[in-house]
Amino acid sequence: MQYRKLGRTGLSVSAICLGTMTWGEQNTEAEGHAQIDLALSKGVNFIDAAEMYPVPPKPETYGSTEAILGTWLAKNRARRAELIVATKVASRGNGIAHIRNGSGLDAKNIRAAVDASLKRLQTDYIDLYQTHVPDRPANRFGRLDYAVDPAADQGAPIEETVATMAALAKEGKIRHFGVSNETPWGVMRHLALADAGKGPRIASIQNAFNLLNRSFDVGLTEMTVREDVSLLAYSPLGMGVLAGKYLNGARPPEGRLTRYSRFQRYSTPRAEPAAAEYVRIAREAGLDPAQMALAFVTGRPFVTSNIIGATTLAQLSTNIASIDVTLSADVLAAIDRVHAMNPNPCP
Repeated sequence: MQYRKLGRTGLSVSAICLGTMTWGEQNTEAEGHAQIDLALSKGVNFIDAAEMYPVPPKPETYGSTEAILGTWLAKNRARRAELIVATKVASRGNGIAHIRNGSGLDAKNIRAAVDASLKRLQTDYIDLYQTHVPDRPANRFGRLDYAVDPAADQGAPIEETVATMAALAKEGKIRHFGVSNETPWGVMRHLALADAGKGPRIASIQNAFNLLNRSFDVGLTEMTVREDVSLLAYSPLGMGVLAGKYLNGARPPEGRLTRYSRFQRYSTPRAEPAAAEYVRIAREAGLDPAQMALAFVTGRPFVTSNIIGATTLAQLSTNIASIDVTLSADVLAAIDRVHAMNPNPCP
């Protein structure tokens, strides 16, 4: 395993992070615990969750993922210090009515969320507490352009969010603060407030980054490198599309895109032709397509940790083993040629 610095926190996190959003929906508690055990045995020390999980989000399963991680932590108290546990607070941007009536990133909602997460996780502190989605309207989840709407509800001011995170850190409930699904403006606004002494500096940004969506490169890569804000890349396999299992209309019974029609981000008209080309490159190079896609993400110099998920231990083992895959110059050049011809089909 490789380890990389998390922003300016002084923490070292594994370059592979264990994602958990299937726990409580596609995976049972026992399966979630087995995944933690396997990941730790491979050197993974970083686990990412969210109060919203599992997905698809439902009132009856809300919080189950954190609760599953929490029962593992309760059984393994002596190992808590080995782990860097990250979770997220939902906002209006998540658009989920059953979480605090739509929630928001104001002080009242953040405090309610963190206390509930700590209870479910059965721990005294959260190592990295992240805002899941900006409270304001922003271009995300399949949208590259920003829709200008002066009348739109902007949600809680970032100043209030940052001040609340400062208070929680002082109280010892969180150690560090990060953002997710953010934009260049949002990142710089957070950093400006920290520089002005209004709250903690964000350590990280958790955004989608994969062969089908390299939009992070457009405005965020330079910013995060120069400002020491770590990218925690999610959806590195494009919900399995980059593994090749959905090519030519295939719909494996246990596949997420088979089971849940709501997931359309990686089902755009340009997605399959691009994915087919990436799969072809991998196979011609003698590589597993999923491992090639993961190795591409992990190998980017601006990626701190690659968040991988799996529904089986075999998948998880294969995905973690991608840490040992180094892509040749020829493979990288072939990947860039496909990207140039079909850029960001799934932003």
